[in-house]
Amino acid sequence: MHRKAVRYVTRTTSAAADAVATAATSVAAAAVAASIIFTPVADASARMEGVSEDLLRAVQLNQITEEQALKFEARLAGRILGEA
Repeated sequence: MHRKAVRYVTRTTSAAADAVATAATSVAAAAVAASIIFTPVADASARMEGVSEDLLRAVQLNQITEEQALKFEARLAGRILGEA
């Protein structure tokens, strides 16, 4: 092949690959968005249970203290459960 032909094939192939990658990324993003939209919202008690588990794990990993976890959980409970 001539150099110009090789360059043309390389450029068009690269552009096509980029277009496919972009389309695949868009499809993946749409799938994630759809899964978020159609996932049922957990009730407040289930959300608080998850928060408690996450905070317990953070305490076990020494990322936060037990006192910090309790204060944060109480603050979130006020927001999620509507408690004072």
